[in-house]
Amino acid sequence: MAKKSQQEFVQHITPRDEDFSQWYTDVVRLADLMDYTPVRGCMAIKPYGYGIWELIQKEMDAAFKRTGHQNVSMPMLIPESLLLKEADHVEGFAPEVAWVTQGGTEPLTERLAIRPTSETIFCTMYAKWVQSWRDLPLLYNQWCSVMRWEKTTRPFLRTSEFLWQEGHTVHATAEEAQEETMRMLEVYRDFCENVLAVPVYCGQKSEKEKFAGAQATYSVEAMMQDGKALQSGTSHNFGTNFTEPFEVKFLDKDGAQKYAYETSWGTSTRFIGALIMTHGDERGLKLPPKVAPVQVVVVPVAAHKEGVLEGAKAVADRLTEAGLRVKLDDRDNVTPGWKFNEWELKGVPLRLEIGPRDLENRQAMCVRRDTFEKTPVPLDEIVESVKATLCAIQKNLYEIARAFRDARTKDVFTMEELEEQVNGGYARAMWCGERACEDEIKERFGATSRNMPFDQTPIAETCVCCSKPAKKLIYFAKAY
Repeated sequence: MAKKSQQEFVQHITPRDEDFSQWYTDVVRLADLMDYTPVRGCMAIKPYGYGIWELIQKEMDAAFKRTGHQNVSMPMLIPESLLLKEADHVEGFAPEVAWVTQGGTEPLTERLAIRPTSETIFCTMYAKWVQSWRDLPLLYNQWCSVMRWEKTTRPFLRTSEFLWQEGHTVHATAEEAQEETMRMLEVYRDFCENVLAVPVYCGQKSEKEKFAGAQATYSVEAMMQDGKALQSGTSHNFGTNFTEPFEVKFLDKDGAQKYAYETSWGTSTRFIGALIMTHGDERGLKLPPKVAPVQVVVVPVAAHKEGVLEGAKAVADRLTEAGLRVKLDDRDNVTPGWKFNEWELKGVPLRLEIGPRDLENRQAMCVRRDTFEKTPVPLDEIVESVKATLCAIQKNLYEIARAFRDARTKDVFTMEELEEQVNGGYARAMWCGERACEDEIKERFGATSRNMPFDQTPIAETCVCCSKPAKKLIYFAKAY
């Protein structure tokens, strides 16, 4: 294969400032994360993309287990009669439900929904499993796929079928349910910021934007590099909205029959889209080390010369034994420069180059993906140095993303200021609490309310839209 310059290699990635949407599609395609399938909106996640998801799942599942949750598996088919039991829920999901109407050659007597979410089937089972206060709480989660018949799709951000986790818990008291709702929101915040290196705003959704059937919905909202919001996780307090129609009751300590209180919380493969759009650049992906399928790539330079390949393999083996995810790229049909560009495209956090002169000097050349800084590292210190550098990369990616988000978040006091701000960031404004103002802002500017921060220190006395007395501090943004 002819030698390619770096510019030639990456020229097919559209610049972000030219067309952000096309840049995203280019990165997804060239990094080989997924492929399109014959069914609209259903993607095949390829090994590298699924490797990212596996690490996300591993880290998050450990966090769930630390908070006392257990994994279960529920069926994907839900009888229509179950969906109809909670009116707001079925109304909210009706346009997105895919139905099974025939089994084999026989028409079904009742339509079966391919789960868009699983509150109804969980509550059906909880009604069987909960009898006494001693059975509570039930803290369950499942990893599965769901189907929502989306009109407009984009890989990892909005697809008809997607992978996710959905937690469903039931509790004896309203207070316990609210504690669970907030605990899981904090799990999501911590995961986004400390694992994905994606800063988020936490808060409560408005009545208009809350989950269908919830008493209250809370979210973590990220900002992408085009200034748009990406809802990255939600936690819902259902109260007894589902447990009453599904008869999830228990005998309490005082001898009275009571309805249990329910919560639900979920995240999905949308996290992969968040990683791409938060950290990526014109060279492709830029992955935080904690979720990078390959944390370190070792590239022999002048591999045909004596000792180079063996020296590179020895370094790769040492790093692997130290618990790192390492790839030795010893291909002989492409140049080292081609390899450098390919692994930069895939977002590998750290590259080690080892050539004859490096071996003579008992060192490896260390190249960071986040800064492209090149540093010689003594082979005797390679493990400690690489681990320290990976920690530094993880921290740096978060700090860059947080600085970007903070610079693109501004307080606004008029509709003119709001219109200008949501064209490239978050607008923080005072709001009267009326849906009519949310509707007007969406109709005029294409922006929606994201959430109401827990710190409700006012920045003005009147609503940004109608000038009536303000009740809430809230974020507005255009969103994916």
